[in-house]
Amino acid sequence: MSEISTRDAARDGARDNARDSARDGAMSVAAISSERSESDDNVWTRRLVLFLRVMALLSILKGLYHWAQVTGFVGGEDEAFENQSMAWQAATVYFAVIELVAAVGLWLATPWGAVVWLTTVVSMAVIELMFPGIYGGSLIVVGVEAFMLAAYLALAWMAARERPP
Repeated sequence: MSEISTRDAARDGARDNARDSARDGAMSVAAISSERSESDDNVWTRRLVLFLRVMALLSILKGLYHWAQVTGFVGGEDEAFENQSMAWQAATVYFAVIELVAAVGLWLATPWGAVVWLTTVVSMAVIELMFPGIYGGSLIVVGVEAFMLAAYLALAWMAARERPP
């Protein structure tokens, strides 16, 4: 009886070893093929994340510039925060806060970060176009904001096409 159970155990062990080696081989092939397809398939997603990180750095710079205006680190006596109109002060504080919040969300590549950043882009364009008395109505700023918005939408669309629904 022990001779039969020893033979069965040996046969089961050999079958388990064959199954394990086949599974290990399959895992290594799957790991290699998934790395290759992942690097090839996510090109637009990586470009989108890179774009979001660059926009995060720009948002940090813009937010810090607005805080420098609020605290008086930039500008002279006649350009002091206290001497500006209430609309200018409100817009400057708004952008000082929202640009830095957008920067955090963009750097993390979160959906809310993109939404907050889009809010800042549209807000700046609207203030420049509709309220030229606040920041001067520069069409160059509006053009740059529109270009960044178009670049984001194009990259997001291409990244979305990479991933099937």
